[in-house]
Amino acid sequence: MPIYEIDGKRPVIGAGTWIAPSAEIVGDVRIGRGCYIGFGAVIRADFGPIEIGDRAVVEECVVIHAGQKARVGARAIVGHLAMIHDAMVGPDTLVGMTSMICEGAVLEPWSIVAEKSLVRRGQVIPSGKIYAGSPARVAGPLTDRHRTRLVEGQQAYARLITLYRTRFRRLDFP
Repeated sequence: MPIYEIDGKRPVIGAGTWIAPSAEIVGDVRIGRGCYIGFGAVIRADFGPIEIGDRAVVEECVVIHAGQKARVGARAIVGHLAMIHDAMVGPDTLVGMTSMICEGAVLEPWSIVAEKSLVRRGQVIPSGKIYAGSPARVAGPLTDRHRTRLVEGQQAYARLITLYRTRFRRLDFP
């Protein structure tokens, strides 16, 4: 897996974290324990630091970049092809596939940004709410069913990390 130091800043990766061999981790990145970093993900902290909390999930082809600072909270799930730039994603949140979270945005704990949404610069997504669209607008409350599904997703990735750590191997074909 490509992990790079730049200007004396190097990533720190917590125990039990699984990083796909095609992910790229650059600079001042702190990844917590038990995280999943998917194939093709790019986490680039050459300008500012990036923090990823324990048991967070960064799915395939996600881009996270920090001009000043970016954070993905513990147990957050960032969906395939999402982009986070200089934003704060709280714990127990879901960023839907292909969503863009722009600089200065804050996703409070237990919030959901639906797939293909645009969270604008400085926008706050409050706890207990689902936002959707471009630009993202309130779409409804976060229900017990949503919380249950988010926890199930977290548990599924915990199992997947174990599978990848124990049963994943590269095959070389002639």
